[in-house]
Amino acid sequence: GFGVKRFAVMYNDFVLVGPKADPAGARGNDIASALRKLAAAGAPFVSRGDKSGTHAAELRYWKAAEIDTEGGNKPKGYQACGCGMGPALNIAASANGYALADRGTWLNFKNRGELAVLVEGDKRLFNQYGVIAVNPAKHPHVKAALAQQFVDWVLSPAGQGSIAAYRIGGEPLFFPN
Repeated sequence: GFGVKRFAVMYNDFVLVGPKADPAGARGNDIASALRKLAAAGAPFVSRGDKSGTHAAELRYWKAAEIDTEGGNKPKGYQACGCGMGPALNIAASANGYALADRGTWLNFKNRGELAVLVEGDKRLFNQYGVIAVNPAKHPHVKAALAQQFVDWVLSPAGQGSIAAYRIGGEPLFFPN
């Protein structure tokens, strides 16, 4: 009830990044298999650990791999930084470890060190973004008309075109939908 209506606006995906040499053998297109390999190898893995959407997705992937990262039996190399995506990637780069990132942040990340995308293409890595205007019936102080203008624009051909045109190094960060 705090929002009026949710609209799917765009999507990208999550990727598992790690050392180009991939000492844990995680490379592929199955995120659960990759995480099992990281856990078995005791490889360094940096989790955001910040209750963000990316962190929630990461926890789903660990659960799909049947590995407990929230109890007392965390994998040997698992560490939660309680930080945003950029700092988590910086820690992973400095430790030559692994991390889950959304593709947009990865493409924008400049301090890659020896890191590369190792796991992509798994349908579970799909990352949907939406837009929701705040409900003026619950929050009368909001500028509902301006919010609706934004919703209308981001869903319009011009807004969707802007999403499609946003690129870093020639690669799209998001795909309109």
